[in-house]
Amino acid sequence: MTTTAHETDSSPIRPDPLITVRDLRVAYDGQDAVRGASFAVAPGRSLAIVGGSGSGKSTTVKALLGLLPENARVVGGEVDYTGERLADLSEGTLRHYRGARIGLVPQDPMASLNPSMRIGDQICDALKQYGIRSKEDRRRRALQLMDDAGIPEPARRFRQYPHEFSGGMRQRILIAIALSGDPELLIADEPTSALDVTVQKRILDHLDTLAEDRGLTRILVTHDLGVAADRADEVVVMSDGEVVEQGTPRGILRAPSHPYSQRLVDAAPRLDAHRRREEAPREDDGGPSFLSIRGLVKDFKIRGFKEPLRAVDDVSFDIRKGTTTAVIGESGSGKSTVAKITLGLEKATSGEARVGARAIRPESRDDIRYLRSLTQPVFQDPFSSLNPYWSVVGLIAESLVPRRDLGRAEKRRRVRECLDHVALPQSALGKYPGELSGGQRQRVAIARALVAEPELLVCDEAVSALDVLVQKQILDLLRGLQAEIGVSCLFITHDLGVTSEIADEVVVLRRGRVVEAGPVGQIIDAPQDEYTTALLEAVPGRGL
Repeated sequence: MTTTAHETDSSPIRPDPLITVRDLRVAYDGQDAVRGASFAVAPGRSLAIVGGSGSGKSTTVKALLGLLPENARVVGGEVDYTGERLADLSEGTLRHYRGARIGLVPQDPMASLNPSMRIGDQICDALKQYGIRSKEDRRRRALQLMDDAGIPEPARRFRQYPHEFSGGMRQRILIAIALSGDPELLIADEPTSALDVTVQKRILDHLDTLAEDRGLTRILVTHDLGVAADRADEVVVMSDGEVVEQGTPRGILRAPSHPYSQRLVDAAPRLDAHRRREEAPREDDGGPSFLSIRGLVKDFKIRGFKEPLRAVDDVSFDIRKGTTTAVIGESGSGKSTVAKITLGLEKATSGEARVGARAIRPESRDDIRYLRSLTQPVFQDPFSSLNPYWSVVGLIAESLVPRRDLGRAEKRRRVRECLDHVALPQSALGKYPGELSGGQRQRVAIARALVAEPELLVCDEAVSALDVLVQKQILDLLRGLQAEIGVSCLFITHDLGVTSEIADEVVVLRRGRVVEAGPVGQIIDAPQDEYTTALLEAVPGRGL
């Protein structure tokens, strides 16, 4: 079609890209990890890079920053930043670019912050690198950055250590450090993956405000399609090191054209997932409770304070056999403390936990032993909970050590049977955690719990760090296990989409107290408490 002069004059003028990536190729030990990635970001715009684990997302942004590990190198393509090829820059110039022109917000604050240094000193160290020599000027600028990042009472917080901050507050400190060089481009690598939805919303809202005020260009690496939909002007989908699709969030997430993009969209947890499951009512509805928690209270003594901190305050709920009860709430709501008490890893200050007809007395070793024989945990990070020096067979068999009534042959049979339950091949028995993917490691963690034949699994944020494809595999696995062997589940999570996918009953905690509880459909479709409503409204991607 011929373009008229009038149409040409009225069409928007697109600015030259701030950063352009052309046919980028990166290899680890000679094996391709990124294969021909290309994209561009205009000044003041935001780009989201999405994909599963191993898709090449993080490797791509590390290549942009010149932060690849020693066994990786760029083997082809180029990266232009404001017209300059980054590969042609000296190491000194590139070091100046990092921070002063390109800021990075990494994923894990506790791995990125020095636990032995005060927060203020860590920000001041960054400022010193950017040429602020006066100690007083650095302190004044650090306090301003903390305030800009949304840290309340920055003068008091300045002298605190990372462990004295919540997860969301630590992430804000990383944002303050990333902004200390006044960069033009901000790269955020999974900055909110382990945060609850309300804290995530506050962090991302704040990044949006800062971007608007400063004219920041942003690249957001995420496995959360909802975050990409809400926060990006353009989305790049990566799979197996290649860019398989790119376009607007609405176009890709509503009508993905590539099969991999379609799988990502289909796998994303949805708030209405419970409606599909309600078509098949459970036979045991209204049956007796396997676990009954009544009036649970837990106080922690805090050094320097006379009054104890009440982490759990009069919590009561039931779990019926073969069902899942999800406990949801923000960080600090008491979710994990409830899980630890249920497992016998913490003693309640008061209240009662009843398993079947037996009340568990915290002071009774026999009761705690009985409780632990019926319950098994599945933790958030399988890599840190699995011994890296043990093979899969040893890790799973370890749970059977207390069972002196079982012979070696029976133990081997149970290990192999559990491997089948979690859909891992028998060839995995001789492998080590470092040789497995994130999803495979989580399957080993579940097999390790199942081999002891528990009646209750306690899953503490068991899928929060997984990409949507692996997350769906694990959720499908847990639902299948319930149908097959009738195991019950206490599921601790901050993700309401996951709650809708997995839960039968929901308990909403706020500051240690139950604000609402009931069937999953009632809680998600017709919440009665303002706090529950706020949690639902904070879920990203609801508009698509």
